[in-house]
Amino acid sequence: MSDKADYWGVIPASGVGKRMGSELPKQYLSLHNRTLLQHTIERLLSHPKISGVVVAVAAHDDRWRAIEKDYDGQVMWVTGGAERYHSVLNALQALTAFASSEEWVLVHDAARPCLRADDIDRLIEEASGGVGGILAAPVSDTVKRADKNGAIIDTVNREGLWRALTPQMFRIGLLIDAINHAISKGVPITDEASAVESLGHAPKVVAGHPDNIKVTIPQDLELAQLYLQQQLSAKMK
Repeated sequence: MSDKADYWGVIPASGVGKRMGSELPKQYLSLHNRTLLQHTIERLLSHPKISGVVVAVAAHDDRWRAIEKDYDGQVMWVTGGAERYHSVLNALQALTAFASSEEWVLVHDAARPCLRADDIDRLIEEASGGVGGILAAPVSDTVKRADKNGAIIDTVNREGLWRALTPQMFRIGLLIDAINHAISKGVPITDEASAVESLGHAPKVVAGHPDNIKVTIPQDLELAQLYLQQQLSAKMK
């Protein structure tokens, strides 16, 4: 890894993906002859402003060794933790050996292989001027709140509502402080932005492309395959 960079990537990849119903953790499922994780790593590494990526894998996961050689020192592998935020924190702490606390990190889900370069461009352009921000998509469907029996209680006003996507981009030092603060206060950490919010900051939402999906269930893998093919076809025109 270079020791001089403004932007770095972090990929927490220590989950097992139980909802996929597969013996393999979902990040190692095959998509266009590559694993999901490889597609995700390469989407970050192919961007000219990102100089390296740290991937956090489970303690007993050795599958990453089969793909390590493909990245020629551009990827560091670290051991993840019990929860996503532990994995992110471990990766951030490893990253401090290469980057200053004022540099930026883009934290991206391992199972989002369709990230577009122009979404990264937009996130960097729109969120670097402040505390940071996240890719997000405005909620377009009608939203219902239901009770435990499935009965509708309320129709939620969707004005101003966004679905959080990734990457989520913050300064390295701030994100380390935010995660540690949220842990110490018992604040639920649902994503990196929620940790930063716990410090009183207001990250920016940046509109991302809707094909930046997270593979969670088997049907998502089929959809990701379609989106990757569409993106490839568009590049060839």
